[in-house]
This record gives sequence, C-alpha cells and structure tokens, in this order.
Amino acid sequence: MPVREFLMEESTPLISNSSSFEHGKYETELKHHETKDDTDDIVTFKGNLLKTEVVEYEIFTASGNHMVTKPEEISTGTTNTECLMHLLKCMIGTGVMGLPMAYKNGGLWMGLAVVTLMGIICTHCMHILVQSENELCARTKIKGLDYANVMSTACATRNDWLKNWSKSSENLVNTLLVITQLGICCTYIVFITDNMKQVLETAGLTVLDSRVYVVIITALIVPLVMVKKLKTLAPFSAFANVLNFIGFLVILVNLFQDLPDTRERPAVADIETIPLFFAQALFAFEAIGMVLPLHMKMIDKPAFLGKAGVLNLGLTITVALYNAVGFYGYLKFGEDTQPSITVNLPSDDWLYLSVKVVFSVSVYITYPLQFYVPVTILWSIIENKAKENGKMVPKHSDYLFRFSLVLLTCGLSALIPHLDLLIALIGAFAGTFLAIILPAVIELLTFQCRLQVWIKNGLIIFVGLTGFTTGTYTSILEISRTF
Repeated sequence: MPVREFLMEESTPLISNSSSFEHGKYETELKHHETKDDTDDIVTFKGNLLKTEVVEYEIFTASGNHMVTKPEEISTGTTNTECLMHLLKCMIGTGVMGLPMAYKNGGLWMGLAVVTLMGIICTHCMHILVQSENELCARTKIKGLDYANVMSTACATRNDWLKNWSKSSENLVNTLLVITQLGICCTYIVFITDNMKQVLETAGLTVLDSRVYVVIITALIVPLVMVKKLKTLAPFSAFANVLNFIGFLVILVNLFQDLPDTRERPAVADIETIPLFFAQALFAFEAIGMVLPLHMKMIDKPAFLGKAGVLNLGLTITVALYNAVGFYGYLKFGEDTQPSITVNLPSDDWLYLSVKVVFSVSVYITYPLQFYVPVTILWSIIENKAKENGKMVPKHSDYLFRFSLVLLTCGLSALIPHLDLLIALIGAFAGTFLAIILPAVIELLTFQCRLQVWIKNGLIIFVGLTGFTTGTYTSILEISRTF
C-alpha cells in the first residue's frame, strides 16, 4: 500500500479545523517575515508565501525558500521538472564525496544494503514530514510552513501538555539546522583545503600545513559572505551546478575503469567502525530541511508525493548515485580510500587535477548559500531579542556577526582538519534528528495514529537514537585520537 494511502487509513487528525485552537493569534505568530533595508534588496519569505510577486532568482535552503522578486509581476511557482532539479541539487553535495570512506568503515556489501535502506527510511520520513505539514496547514489555514514551524505547530495545535513546548520545539529544530549548516560550512573549508593542497603540492608550487590553507581559504571566503543580495549569489549557484555535473561525470568514468574483484574487499567491516559508517552515510541525507520549501513552491503539489512522484523519483536517483560513488569508489581504492573521493583521483593527469580544482571552486562559491541559513536564523533571533529589550541593533553590526561566524567555522576546520570525522560528527549529532527522529515524532504529534504507526515510528526513532548515540560517541573518540 502506498505510504500516503497507509497514513490516510491508519491516522486521523488529532483535532479538526474547527477546534478551539486560536487560529488568528497563532497565524500572526507564524506569518512570514519580510525583511528589507537600504543595503539589501532581497525579500525573504519563511512560512507561507505571498502570491503577488514573481521570482527572478530563487534559492531553496533549510530555513525556507529565499527569493529576489519583481513587484510588478505574478509568481507562477515551479514545475515538476524544476522541482526535481532543485531536489537533486539539494541532495547531491559534499556528502557524496565521502561515501567511499563510509563504505570503507561499513564494508562493501553492508554499505550497499544499509545506504539503500537508509535511503528508503529517509524518503519515508520526508513523506510523513510533508503530509504532516499539509495537515497542519489545513488546520491553521496557513499556506506553508518551514521545518521549525511544522514542529512548533504540531505541538501548539494539541490539547495536552505538549502545547506548552511549542516554542522550545521550534528552537530545537532551528538549533539543529544551525549546527548542520555551520558544520557543512566547515566541511566545505576542509574539502577545499584537502584538494587544493594536493593540487599545489603536485604542481610543485608550495608545501604548507593544512591549517595555513584553512586560514587562506577563510580569508578568501570572507568577502563572499558579506554579500547579502541573493540576486548576486544566485548566478554563482547555477555556475556551481554546471561544474558539479562535469566533475561527477569525470569521477564516474574514472571509477568504472580497472575495477578489482568484489571478493578483494570485505563484505562487512569491523564492528568498531560501523557507527562511523552510519553517521557518514547519514550526512549525505541532511537536505531534508529543503523538502518543505520545494513542495511549497510547486504548481502541482499532489505530484510531489505518490508512487511516481517527484520525491520518490528524486530520492531514487540520489540513492543510486550515492551507491555508485560509494560502492565503486571503495571497490577501486580499497584501504587507500581517502575522506574525499577527489583526493583519490590520479595526481599525474591534468584532467583529474582540473576536476579537483573544479569541485573546489564549486564548493567555494556555494559556501555563502549554506552560510545563509545560520545567518538568517541567528540574526533574526538577535534582532528580536534587541526589540524585546527596547534596544536598537547598531547599523552594519550584521557584517561583524557574519565575520564572527566565518571565524568560527575557520577555527573548527583548523581544529578538526579531517573531512571524514567532521562528516561523521555532523551526521550523527544533527543529521539523525533532522532526517529520521523528528519527522517520526512530528507525525505522532500531528495525527492520532493507530498501533501500527506507533510501532513503525518507534522503530524509526530507535534506529535514529542508536545512530545518534553510537555515531556521536565514536566520532568524538576518533577526533580525540587525532590529537
């Protein structure tokens, strides 16, 4: 039975649309935020969208979809194909580069089986997250909710003690999103460091410590993050997509050449490294926060879910690519597998050296887009706190705040200059909650579920908590061993 039909049969809303829920009051609290100042001509929407403006440039992030608009025209939304392209762009990032190392920690055939199963579970969690959002939007008459507001609304619309945890649950999701996105920014810096260090040393130009590269790269990133206009950043995102496509094509061609027999690689790795495998693999599925903004902007929203829907098609392609890179990457390089598959590419061929440069440039120019999410969330909190205390935020202080966050990612990258361990820590600590645990919890909060759904979600939450505990502990232990 399709997931959608199963939930329709097994679950009913906790309350009806005509309940005693204070719709007007809560809608005011959750309504979109529109920010505009004399230095930034973007309009940012979180939650429900206005249908009075056309999208000229659009970037989907975990904190919502952020747009540059033309006031005189009308927005038309995204088609099914456009939504699929956005979904693939969100899902395919630096995490896929580390999957061969994940396979090394899990074993060749165990890696294939678990990554596939993980893809199925994460896809199901994305389904129930969207279905819960649909129910909560119908219940509150709000056009759209982001991840944090889905969590808070699921609590706020209940008639029991959980209603008092609405704000705390929203803060929890935002905190996890900030941790995840800042962690991704750290992996970006380390990724560029590893690849450019290898390129420059191979070319005989310079030999420097990795931490020196981190400082240099951070200095180059600072000017980019000071750009607050998404209109300026969006074309760079499109250029990065072209670079990624070319780079992945070259990598896959290399991986499929001169492959050894699968019996030369262990089917299952040592039990001590399996928690690292789980955490590293889960990091690749961290884009669940992008699902709601993508669904929100679709013209044909019912086409997003369903057996042959955009979500299932996008995740099928994504999991297939994950397994191709992970399986064949580990099969080819074995114990020599590096934290990033690009580092394993031959260093004596200009084509493969250029691929490393291509991916480094792509990651560099998309850093500000990942950075946009924590800046948006944290700076809005700072401004709201200042208003509550009757204080004015000093002009241009947001630039200093941006600079401080970049220095934070620089410090963490220099402290842990190991891409595989950073990926494992982020995937275990934040990824398990965002991709697995919280969607299952949200469904139980939103619907009055039958026993079968409770058992199913209980198993999902148990898997997530197990991965969180073992993955976080093992990651921290491995990091401590590097010092």
